[in-house]
Amino acid sequence: MTALHGLVILLLCQSAGEGLSRGLQLPLPGPVMGLLLCLPLLALVPAARSPVEAATQPMLQHLSLLFVPVGVGVILHLPLLAQHGLAIALVLLLSTLCGLAVTALVLKRLLPARETP
Repeated sequence: MTALHGLVILLLCQSAGEGLSRGLQLPLPGPVMGLLLCLPLLALVPAARSPVEAATQPMLQHLSLLFVPVGVGVILHLPLLAQHGLAIALVLLLSTLCGLAVTALVLKRLLPARETP
């Protein structure tokens, strides 16, 4: 029953996120908004942690199944991927490099400077 309570909490967070996203016309998808709502809920309400953990553990064990629809989508759109593959690869490379650069800059800024002998 605990896992069912956790699933209800997750679905309520997702529904609230969907409502906020659509109601306020936010650029974030509803499930992402739901996760952003779920984070403070789990931090502030310790009683919600155990049911959510019970609901998510079985899902995490089967996480690899979530990649099947993505693989099918890639196969279905193979001609489109062949047509724009180079541009997609370039964008992926540049966005990865930008993400790494921003992460390095933030880390450099947040970590205290260490003196070298």
